Amino acid sequence: MATLNLGNIKFNWKGAYAGGTAYVVDDVVSYSGSSYICKLASTGNLPTNGTYWDQMSSAGTDGTDISTTLTTQGDILYRDGSGLQRLGAGTAGQVLKTGGSGANVSWGTVSSDFVKLGHADNISNGSGSSTLDLDGLFTSDYNVYKVYGTDISPVSSADFRIRFMSGGSAHTGSDYIYAGGQSYTDITPTHLFSAHGGGHSDYNSPDNAIYLNADDHNNALAKAAALEMTIYDPLGTNNHKAFQSRFTYQGSNIFNGFITHGYVATTTAMSGVQFFYNGTNINGRFTMYGLTK
Repeated sequence: MATLNLGNIKFNWKGAYAGGTAYVVDDVVSYSGSSYICKLASTGNLPTNGTYWDQMSSAGTDGTDISTTLTTQGDILYRDGSGLQRLGAGTAGQVLKTGGSGANVSWGTVSSDFVKLGHADNISNGSGSSTLDLDGLFTSDYNVYKVYGTDISPVSSADFRIRFMSGGSAHTGSDYIYAGGQSYTDITPTHLFSAHGGGHSDYNSPDNAIYLNADDHNNALAKAAALEMTIYDPLGTNNHKAFQSRFTYQGSNIFNGFITHGYVATTTAMSGVQFFYNGTNINGRFTMYGLTK
């Protein structure tokens, strides 16, 4: 019976092309990143020779090796106008920003009209200190400042006071002109909403400090004291570095609220503020914010 050669009935993968190997029909090899199938038996003919080989697939474009592009913890991969690029980590507190269509990403600071500038804190040890200062925070970037105080510890027979600071020292001249009003309420259970006090505005002027709670009702150790203060144009060279504040606290049976306003009558630019009690230490947390112009 005659023998019929059907050839290979499937592709025969031969691996990388070798010049000394005899290849037959349907052998498949790789060469320069592409693959080729033998269509005519031969030895020593490169796969690029169309007489003996047909190309099955071609090599693609090499991708970017990300491991060599991203080199440091915190790196970000992005594409610019030509390809993949590395954006190194920004500084603490920054956010990733886009420049819009056709622009690269970048790190930036969040813009805000209400910016925290500084903090003074002496509450943890309970012993307090003679003063708490927020100094060196007034700059030309802001014209109005807010100060919030919490956990303030008023003391029996002591007035809560504030002075402006200039060049690291408290301004103690008799240039503080201020006045204010007070309201107080009996907080005993049977008189929770009964008003026992009214307003008065007999604060001294001028003086060498601002009295934020000068009154006749601070005769008990108070708690839950808080302050909100607004300061206007402390760097101005006019005579009106104005302020206004609200100070509240609870005593043993009285809830007190004070509204104080006034200014420092000096042309000297001020650099900060100092909080203190007369004759005793102060505890509290004070934070200053700037309002952009």
